[in-house]
Amino acid sequence: MGNTSSTHILGEVIDETAAVLASLSPRDVPLPEVPALLDQFVELERLAAAGRVLLAARAAESPRWKREGYRSAAEWLASKSGTSTGKARRDLQTSERLGTLDGTSAALREGRLSPDQAETVADAAAVNPAAERDLLSLAGRETLSGLKDEAAKRKAQVEDREARERRIHRERRCRTWTDRDGAWNLAARGPAAMGAAFLVELERLTRNAFETARCEDRHEERDNYAFDALITMGSRSATHTRTSHDGPADRAATDPPAQPNVRHLALLHVDLEALVRGHTQGDETCELPGVGPISVTAARDLLGDSILKLVITRGVDVLNVTHLGRGPTAAQQIALLWSQPRCTAEGCNRRARLHNDHRTPWAARQETRLDNLDPLCDHDHHRKTHHGWALTPGTGRRPLVPPDHPHHPANAPPGAA
Repeated sequence: MGNTSSTHILGEVIDETAAVLASLSPRDVPLPEVPALLDQFVELERLAAAGRVLLAARAAESPRWKREGYRSAAEWLASKSGTSTGKARRDLQTSERLGTLDGTSAALREGRLSPDQAETVADAAAVNPAAERDLLSLAGRETLSGLKDEAAKRKAQVEDREARERRIHRERRCRTWTDRDGAWNLAARGPAAMGAAFLVELERLTRNAFETARCEDRHEERDNYAFDALITMGSRSATHTRTSHDGPADRAATDPPAQPNVRHLALLHVDLEALVRGHTQGDETCELPGVGPISVTAARDLLGDSILKLVITRGVDVLNVTHLGRGPTAAQQIALLWSQPRCTAEGCNRRARLHNDHRTPWAARQETRLDNLDPLCDHDHHRKTHHGWALTPGTGRRPLVPPDHPHHPANAPPGAA
């Protein structure tokens, strides 16, 4: 198809879409037809965004953005698409990478990938080309968050992690600004291991804020409590600074109770061979679950001056331990955090406040084994317990389906395994 023909056809599509929107009155659309119409608009948006990304690098070669007075091609693209310059810059980078990634480019053209998914796959495949096929397959059944997690792991398999951590440390930053709505914003970026120490205290104070709110019969989102916790951390630091200058007379009235001087508390998952050798090889793992891969050097540093619950691959055998209590033992719980750090329901990436659900009801066996536990988030556990939803047969990450779904265990044909 020639360029002139493509432009003509797209022009007709735009005109027809504009005509549909001009006459669209959502309240007049019969409710049964709304989901299908919405699906069509979503698909149209997806394909249009794919075309934008595919053309971005080629458009940047045009002198037009210079003629129109923009400082960069990214700034020009951001103005054209109504996005931030940072987002336009990432689109440009993805567009350039697609030139050597035929599979990702094809998936984007066919509408099987969103631009955000394509960016994630291309970013990882640029470092680890062997990961492209697996990530494309995962993108079709996993959320964007889950895809990003796996992409980060595949990059970490071939990256020099110590060099990456040094680069991230050099580029560390924290900035604040007031947006157009008058709201205060904060953004920070730095080494994962350093951030993990901050997250431990933030999570503790967030839980405190949640419990206080429940006692006062207040019900807000977790993000609200996390913001309150962040402000509490800052105010406690300011109070400590003031009392250290004002002297001990004021300290007793203003300082919170003394906390243990713990720099870091986290779960570290590292292969024993990698810990001894000093770096990972092949599929070996060295990561802080929920934070991301770190270098073995960083892991050794954390072990030297921190309190950690350490799970070492091929270490204590908890896989075959049977516990007669309803809940897992501490060792089993640590192993679950290592082997199943996310909600078992496919498509859910919640890592906090997981319920360990017994695949075969505890009342039937009255024992707790790792191979019979499925961690579920609050929402999915509630659906399973009170609304009849169930995980499809099997183990590991799998779909959680409603009672009328053909793959629900209750709907299995007689005699099925």
